[in-house]
Amino acid sequence: MTTRPPILREGEPPHLVHLRGGTADALLESGVLKMTRTDRSGWWEVAAGTQVGVVSVAGIEVIIRPKIDINRLVFLMGYARRPSHWRDDLVHLDPDAELTEALADAFLALTRRAVDQGLLKGYVTVDDSLPVLRGRIREADQLRRRFGREVPLEVRYDDFTVDIPENQLLLAAVERLLALPGVTRRHRGGLQRLRLQLADVSRLPRGVRPAWTPSRLNARYVPALELAELILAGRSFEQRVGDTVVTGYLLNMARVFEDFVTVALREAFRAFGGRSQLQYGAFLDEAETVPVKPDFVWLEQGVPRVVVDAKYKAEKPSGFPQADLYQLLAYCTVLGLDEGHLVYAKGSEDERTHVVKRAGVRIIAHTLDLDVPRSDLLEQVAGLARVIHSSETEVPLPSLTRDMSNKPTTNSSVRARLGISDRNKAQSSRITREAADDGMVVTYDPTVGPGSIRHVPFWADPER
Repeated sequence: MTTRPPILREGEPPHLVHLRGGTADALLESGVLKMTRTDRSGWWEVAAGTQVGVVSVAGIEVIIRPKIDINRLVFLMGYARRPSHWRDDLVHLDPDAELTEALADAFLALTRRAVDQGLLKGYVTVDDSLPVLRGRIREADQLRRRFGREVPLEVRYDDFTVDIPENQLLLAAVERLLALPGVTRRHRGGLQRLRLQLADVSRLPRGVRPAWTPSRLNARYVPALELAELILAGRSFEQRVGDTVVTGYLLNMARVFEDFVTVALREAFRAFGGRSQLQYGAFLDEAETVPVKPDFVWLEQGVPRVVVDAKYKAEKPSGFPQADLYQLLAYCTVLGLDEGHLVYAKGSEDERTHVVKRAGVRIIAHTLDLDVPRSDLLEQVAGLARVIHSSETEVPLPSLTRDMSNKPTTNSSVRARLGISDRNKAQSSRITREAADDGMVVTYDPTVGPGSIRHVPFWADPER
């Protein structure tokens, strides 16, 4: 037992902690931790939830560590943002440091390296009122604002300046880090010097993120910019409960996992054509008053064929112990699918298949091991995509002859009947061949060449 809040680790059992009334109330109100009051006055059972980082209250810092290595956490976040560009060697954090300290340390090192040759400059378009002509006159604004007067001039020009998105992003990350608990005095000194170096860069409104694109011109900035985006992706907050102020910096592991899984699946499904959509919008009811948004839907010819929901941990709210299954069943019903897939982080839930009574819908739970090397993790996702795709595109042979007349069928008509895209001619040929092997269809005219073969259901065999 301890009289100070411990260092908590995600997934570990609760710690017994003594907390003063105001501190306990503030932490409970923040919703960051799982807290249960014990029968001893002032003592609480405290455990981490799905948020990791640091929380400061009444001068005490509560550190919440992720159960995975922080460099793996950074990879999951970075890949979800830029899957075709992110590399493990772009950013490396000290695995033994706490999250905010590690972020500050790595950001300082990368940013110093980026600006060592001076701040990056670029051209930006500026609208201004000037006594002399620069660039070109904005004629409409000149007439509307100056009523025909010659000066000042409403002009638009291109300025070669340091006030560009790349430097604005670095400044935003510097100021975010300076506001965080857990950042040491040593790091604060370096961050203050960076802020002075960026003095000619404008501050963006809160919540605004400047857009930038990796190029040969900003190549030396890229690692620092990647880390700056990840720093700004965390939730920095300040909350007052009575006379007590709670501040913190947190990363939601459930959101990190969901973003990674859906983006990685999107990349893996490119091999199958079609179109992947994240957060697919649909409605549960006919009146379209209850929206639903599956995490990942793969469509072929505009028709949903695959639905996946990513869950870092199994959702088991009180009185509703299998919420994930109910949610995915709703998605399958809305999308007209007889199979749906849940993807969990390994250790959260077992791999299993549930078949829904009377509906026949199959809900299949898969797991991903986040602790394996990066290449193995991406191969896990690629393998999962292959399994899901083959499962969803596997057509039961009876459906080939269902509603068929005795009119001869071709490869093209099979694709049309079963909803198979033209690029998957091999799949329709395989299905027809297997149906013929099982005696469900027969060749209509055996004398024609392979490219002209047609089939009819076995009951329409012309030789019967």
